[in-house]
Amino acid sequence: MSSTLGDKINGPSLIRVPGWVKNPLGKYYLYFAHHKGKFIRLAYADRLSGPWRIHEPGTIHVHEATALEDHIASPDVHIDEEHQIIRMYFHGSHPGTNQRTVSATSRDGLSFDVSPTIHGYSYFRVFQFDGTYFAIDSGGFLNRSDYPDRGWERRESELVGPVHTADEFGARNDVRIRHSAVYRRDDTLYLFYSRKSDAPERLMMAEVSLQGDWKNWRASPPVEVLRPELPYEGTEFPNAPSKKGGAINVQQLRDPGIFEEEGKLYLLYSVAGEMGIAIAHLEIHAD
Repeated sequence: MSSTLGDKINGPSLIRVPGWVKNPLGKYYLYFAHHKGKFIRLAYADRLSGPWRIHEPGTIHVHEATALEDHIASPDVHIDEEHQIIRMYFHGSHPGTNQRTVSATSRDGLSFDVSPTIHGYSYFRVFQFDGTYFAIDSGGFLNRSDYPDRGWERRESELVGPVHTADEFGARNDVRIRHSAVYRRDDTLYLFYSRKSDAPERLMMAEVSLQGDWKNWRASPPVEVLRPELPYEGTEFPNAPSKKGGAINVQQLRDPGIFEEEGKLYLLYSVAGEMGIAIAHLEIHAD
């Protein structure tokens, strides 16, 4: 295991390296982070099944993000084929506020030019629809812009708000979305996420119809997609309601990420809290 990884691994974002990138390290680039890390990490491979190798220098370092300080994390990476650039959204601590999202662009997926412009709250997960950019943030709020790198507007109402739940650990009234992933098919958005305070924390999916005014879009009640089932996913650890912040050695799945290649979908996620990254085949059956 690489000495640069630290004690936490989370926030996967996977791309197939575009053909216009010269001398790539591998066919696939997997971006991820440490919960409080100083740089965005990168693994590469020629097959999704591995072996995966760590690019030890990483990619963006916190000192390159002049609008942020302390740490950077949670990469969300997209390929802009028209302009032949790779765009990454990520967040960090912003002086005088809390965590905020910025973006960066690259020609090779390794060296990035970081914009100083704050786009919004943390954990942006971006998708496009009808020529407009949208993003889900850490609070479950929807954001929109006509441009990928500026002019973001946050909707006043949550797309996914807090819910009530009750189980063997009692009733809890403020069970909230943690981190999310998005996949759009035509005018339907599939929103994947886990929730703080679930026991065990697991991956859910809700559907959002993208018809009409974006300020009126609503998420359906979620369905469960995946919960810890195997030892490396955390089943050897006690089940308990999850908490805010980073965690290891827990029975939790977090940080979903969606990857599509040649009509096949894959679900990436963090295991045992933030102890590793797994990938699974994903099928979505429309009603």
